[in-house]
Amino acid sequence: MRNILITVMMLIVAALLFSGIIADDKDGLRAQIEQKGAAARDMIRSLEVE
Repeated sequence: MRNILITVMMLIVAALLFSGIIADDKDGLRAQIEQKGAAARDMIRSLEVE
């Protein structure tokens, strides 16, 4: 019973860490990747010859 409780608690902690670090809309890793991608896209678009 104790092993199951520890496993469930570890899964909850892992889910909370994931949502806080990766999936956070404002400061998370996903938001940073989207910002860098948008900056790269804008830089590439500025290089296009009109």
